[in-house]
Amino acid sequence: MPSRFLLIFIFGGLMQAANAQDLSAYRKGNFIRGAGSLPYRILYPEHYDPQKAYPLIIFLHGSAQRGNDNARQLIHGGGFFLKDSIRSRFPSIVLFPQCGQNSTWSYFNFSFDTARRRVNLIFTFQEKPKEYALLLKQLADSLVESGHIDTNRIYIGGLSLGGFGTWDFIERYPGYFAAAFPICGGGDTSCAPLIAGKTAVWIFHGGSDPLVSVQYARQYYRSLKRVQADVKYKEYPGVKHNSWVNAFKEPGLMEWLFSKSRDSNRSLTNR
Repeated sequence: MPSRFLLIFIFGGLMQAANAQDLSAYRKGNFIRGAGSLPYRILYPEHYDPQKAYPLIIFLHGSAQRGNDNARQLIHGGGFFLKDSIRSRFPSIVLFPQCGQNSTWSYFNFSFDTARRRVNLIFTFQEKPKEYALLLKQLADSLVESGHIDTNRIYIGGLSLGGFGTWDFIERYPGYFAAAFPICGGGDTSCAPLIAGKTAVWIFHGGSDPLVSVQYARQYYRSLKRVQADVKYKEYPGVKHNSWVNAFKEPGLMEWLFSKSRDSNRSLTNR
């Protein structure tokens, strides 16, 4: 099976048409640094006050949403953050970047076990970030420098390929993110000590995921518990790869997210 096809098959995030909800409230942008270019969509609070600093939520899409159309990345999650109940109760700046067609947010190796019809993944943290991940960090830093971001409340989440990227970001930049919510992802569990006391994590995964095994979520959860990290874990029995559907319906997700700050993480560390 060709590797490119396999990658799309594994981490595609089930490409589907966006629902009827109007996503035009997400403004289009294109961050350029040197020869690099990162398309993104950004949602501001309904009653945005440029004199205030708001929490920043970054959401990373899956493989099938890669490209440069600056639209597909909103398919999963775009509607969630547009809900009136979310925007009114949790005013924030929401950022949906788009990774290039043949690129990824993080490093990993994979193979297909034909006998068991299962994908085997190896997550390998490397010092140099991937191209689009570096551009995203530079974009986030530029938003921080604008003075419109509450630096104590920067959050990140993502699904599938974006779940891998979520782990990579909180491993790579300890303390930058107050909280993270990786969905059906996985990462290098040897980096768990870098996360403990720095970033709170709520892990989501489908118990019957045939594409990204639930073992990766379970392993990271155990690794974080061993180092006494602030971590929660939610596994959905019988749910396959599209566990983001359940995660976006999870009661208390936004309450939990907004309860976390860099200050609260520091207080846990100093206990």
